Parts: sequence; C-alpha cells; structure tokens
Amino acid sequence: MPSRVEPDLGERIELPGGEFRMGTDDAEGFPDDAEGPIRSVRLDPFAISATAVTNDQFARFIRATGHRTEAETFGWSFVFAGFLPAALRKISSRPEGTPWWCAVDGATWDHPEGPGSELGGRGNHPVVHVSWNDAVAYCDWAGGRLPTEAEWEYAARGGLDQARYPWGDDLTPGGKHLCNIWQGRFPIRNEAEDGYRGTAPVRSFPDNGYGLYEVVGNVWEWTADRWGTDHPIRADGTPEHNPTGPETGPQRVMRGGSYLCHKSYCNRYRVAARSRNDPNSGGGNNGFRIAF
Repeated sequence: MPSRVEPDLGERIELPGGEFRMGTDDAEGFPDDAEGPIRSVRLDPFAISATAVTNDQFARFIRATGHRTEAETFGWSFVFAGFLPAALRKISSRPEGTPWWCAVDGATWDHPEGPGSELGGRGNHPVVHVSWNDAVAYCDWAGGRLPTEAEWEYAARGGLDQARYPWGDDLTPGGKHLCNIWQGRFPIRNEAEDGYRGTAPVRSFPDNGYGLYEVVGNVWEWTADRWGTDHPIRADGTPEHNPTGPETGPQRVMRGGSYLCHKSYCNRYRVAARSRNDPNSGGGNNGFRIAF
C-alpha cells in the first residue's frame, strides 16, 4: 500500500553549464557507436545528483508509490552467471552472443540475484534491474528527470577537456584503481583488484572535478535521449544548444559502463563511450542518476 514518504535526493551538484567539447576521436573508441565527431555543445545551468540512485533511495520510492518495476512485471531479469549457484545457472536461459548473462526468474531490484538473494548490506549500492521507464517514474516522483546525454557527458568530464576518464588519460594513475570495472580474464575470472566483483557502494572511489562519484564503472546509467548515430555539426561552427538526441527511435542511451566492463570487449568506461538498450529492459548492471 502506498504511503506518505518523501524522496531522499542525496547531494545535488549545481553545474553552471556553458560550452564544452563533446564526443571523441580516441583510437580506443568504437566508431560504430558514433562516439565522434568531436563537436561543440552549449548547455544551460542544471543540477545532477552526486551519485547514482541507491537501493535505499529507490526503496523510499517503492514505499511511497507502490510502483511495480518492469522486471517484476515480466517475472525475470538478467543476472551475471558468476553470481549464481550452479543449480540456478543450469536452469536459466542465456542469450546467444552474451552467455555470461542468465535470465533469472524472480530477479528484481530488491532480489538482485533472484529468489533467496536480499539487499542486506547493500542499501548504499546503486539500484539495479531498473528499466528506463522505471528510472523515469522515479525521477517524476522525486521532482527531477534523467539527464540528457550531453548533460551526462559534461558532468562526467568534471571540467576536463577531452580527457579519456573523469580524472585524466591514465586508467590507473600510480597503480591506483579509480573505478569499478573487471580486472582479469573476462568472463572467466575477475581478480577484483579494485575491491569489488559486483556493485560497489556509492562514493567508493574519488569524485571528479565537479563532485560526481562513479560516473564510469559500477553501473550503466540511463539518460533521457533516444539512441542515434548522427551528430550534426553546424556549418557556421556555433555550438549545438541543449541537444536532446533524435526525436524518434526505439532505444535509449546508457552511459558510463559497469563493473562487468573489460577492455577485451567493452571498453566503454570512458567518458565519451556510449551504449543503448530498450526502454523496458534492465539487468544486474543498469542504474541511473537524477538531474534537475
């Protein structure tokens, strides 16, 4: 039964907006993802949460609204096979091409590895198994919205121009891990040198120049925009103002990569990297942060 519960919005970062260079021509990029061309974009001021929305924050939304996530409606969601007991792995179907995912009956935001799994000790971890539609419902309740793709990249860059990561160009400066991604041989063995095999609590790694945490690695973050690969550059060289992506298209943009990203197949924990998914899809590494 829905109850009177107020949102916990956490720390809100006010950003001045302005002009920045979006996209990349990085040799490590994926041309088919249309990470480039580099283009000038101008944004109005906006605010964005310092962290991804956590399980505790999402639980308040569920208590207040009685919202039923799409994973709950469908009755299943994708879970990384390595997190499952052998018996459950054996009976769960796997998508062709990405066999490290198992379609687990009963996997939801509050049972992230399926029946029998709980959120104990993970209240400050980012919520997962949320679709784009679930994220929008949360944002509407909380009085915010999803960031546009341009806003997300501007915020993730933290004031750096064309750096590969939120902190610079070296993935592990001085040998220090600054994000939660896969180390080892994917998908066979995760050495977890950064300290985590699954999601990490928010604020586990240093913030960027704007005060945002875990904008790369940990969980993919939904943005407001539809997926597109055409980024027009104005003939007069003036920046695009508050771009919002294509007007039509079936999929939505995700940014930032996740704890399952590894350079061998998913080097998308760079600030200019992009991916997409259907708006009714979620999984064990999909989350979001809120903008205002």
